[in-house]
Amino acid sequence: MDLVEIAVEAPLHNTLTYRIPPELADTVKIGSRVDISLGKRKSKGVVIGESNNSALKKIKPIDGLAMDHTLDPRTLEWLKWLSQYYLHPLGLVYSMAFAPTAAARIRKSKNQSPTFLKEGAIEKNPAPKPNAEQALAIRQIVEASEKNTFETFLLFGVTGSGKTEVYLQSIDEVLKLGKQVLVLVPEISLTPQLIKRFVGRFGENVAVIHSHLTEREKSDQWQSALNKEKKILVGARSALFCPLDNLGLIVVDEEHEPSFKQEELLKYNARDAAILKARIFKCPIVLGSATPSLESWQNTLSGKYKKLELKSRVEDRPLPTVNVIDLRQLKKEKRNYDIPSWLSPALFEELTVRLEKKEQVALFLNRRGYAQFALCGACGFTEQCPRCSVTLTMHRRGAQLLCHYCGFQKAMPPICPSCKSTGLKPVGLGTEKVKEELQLLFPKARIARADRDEITTRKDLEELLEKITNHEIDIIVGTQMIAKGHDFPELTLVGTLMADLGLHFPDFRSSERTFQLLTQVAGRAGRHQKSGNVVVQTYLPEHPAIRYSTNHDFPGFAEAELKERKELGYPPFGKIAILRIQGSSQEGTERMSVTARQEMEKLKQGHSGYQSIEVLGPVEAALSKLKNKYRFQIMLKTASAKDLNIFLQHFMKTAPDWLKSGVTMSVDVDPLQLL
Repeated sequence: MDLVEIAVEAPLHNTLTYRIPPELADTVKIGSRVDISLGKRKSKGVVIGESNNSALKKIKPIDGLAMDHTLDPRTLEWLKWLSQYYLHPLGLVYSMAFAPTAAARIRKSKNQSPTFLKEGAIEKNPAPKPNAEQALAIRQIVEASEKNTFETFLLFGVTGSGKTEVYLQSIDEVLKLGKQVLVLVPEISLTPQLIKRFVGRFGENVAVIHSHLTEREKSDQWQSALNKEKKILVGARSALFCPLDNLGLIVVDEEHEPSFKQEELLKYNARDAAILKARIFKCPIVLGSATPSLESWQNTLSGKYKKLELKSRVEDRPLPTVNVIDLRQLKKEKRNYDIPSWLSPALFEELTVRLEKKEQVALFLNRRGYAQFALCGACGFTEQCPRCSVTLTMHRRGAQLLCHYCGFQKAMPPICPSCKSTGLKPVGLGTEKVKEELQLLFPKARIARADRDEITTRKDLEELLEKITNHEIDIIVGTQMIAKGHDFPELTLVGTLMADLGLHFPDFRSSERTFQLLTQVAGRAGRHQKSGNVVVQTYLPEHPAIRYSTNHDFPGFAEAELKERKELGYPPFGKIAILRIQGSSQEGTERMSVTARQEMEKLKQGHSGYQSIEVLGPVEAALSKLKNKYRFQIMLKTASAKDLNIFLQHFMKTAPDWLKSGVTMSVDVDPLQLL
């Protein structure tokens, strides 16, 4: 090769031609990461093929080799697909397949484990004998790996049914085949509890990557997996980009989790990207969940995925009993109780009993802070965020009003800024208020909060989880932070304080998210020897998301919800994308969004293949102002993912001709949030 095409690490949608100087002729290959000059600045890029642009008058040489490993053809193919599908510059996508820093290349020792793997020698845990359902699942997964066959398995099992043990024993068999394994888990689930299970089974064969490692630690872990020093890579979504070339199995735990979708820059869904990676590498992939995404569930119904089901908890432990409390009837029941308005007598009595038995309780409320807002009783004034179109949340600590979107905060005013009265009062409920009032009710109880105000670092979370495990805490009050993946032996009661809170968001996925969250948080109760109980407080006991979750009936919920989705043409029966337009001027941003709609209509008129694409909007986003930027959006719906992708690529190429400065535009393919 003399001339090559390079995908440059810059916001460019086309490749550039460079010349390989003689001194690099033997080292630069397709897949190499190289140093280059881009205009007057230095940059990097990846060589993706030979170039035919020999007629160009001036062709710059490559400056040097940036990394000592190359990307293999399968990884290049996968990254190219990501770039095209999610409409993100190719060079920026390729750059994600290299270690965070070059520190790993100058390591003095191969054993550079992060701190959490050095704390104690973790005891080896022998594998328990799997039950019949687990054994069947393990056998099918391993057979696919043995045959180098791509197959997508949905491991569907109730909470506490032993899905992790299926992963562990499948991984063990795949390692015996001499292959590598990638395990993706939600960031919040990457706790010492989970890591100890993997390290306890596989010892030093485990590399771990998550966002709270230092850059050096990330690079060391990345490199140890890349060099096959460690055969198992466990990590959050970014671990997917480590270019392992001998994959025998991919696992995506809690595959329904919204955190697998990156909302900034490359807006990819790690679950979907992992499935394509498994297909390209010809290996099985296991998607695990007690509450699968409706897309994955529909794919099992259609036969695209193979369902592996675990129908009961380990050792046939019973699922928790569920008691639904209709909050509309609460006033009639509270005549003989001196308890806060948010607490039902039934939950109060359960709390009292569990504390007397020295058992643990978790109370779930997906709203942090002390109160939803501060309201003036005299004139109705509420304090708004000056940067976002939301009211400020009241926090008792420090007497602050805080925006949960941009971080703006101000002191709670002593008088109403509008009418100067002293009538500002907290309205609504948050975890801070729940903890305060619980402490008055149960002064001897050890109570902890688990939300983003209290838990700001991974160390905070790990310390809290350790205290809960050691039974140094009696009551945990938390947001969705406590709902996912945790296993506490003494936790026997879960109370959901306002179960319908998430149903009021203007999003077609609201019911699905509410069902998943309620089922997952309920699944924390009674996972070991002691039976569990769940109390669900709600204003909408008849809503399908509430009704089916209290019966642990995912298939029933899915059937009802899929019927509605099909009628409306929403996923999984249709493909959608959101075009987001934002700018500092409301009028200018709205005008640009109208122009974008007009340009889309022009494209549709000029191409018969685009007629199936429905263009809806523009409308103000549900969060119409965020961080001083006004936001409008256009939704595109169609039955054909291919038509939608081609249309969007065509449309984005026209943008430089009409998009005005000061306004930005981005595309979110397969969005999980419509805000």
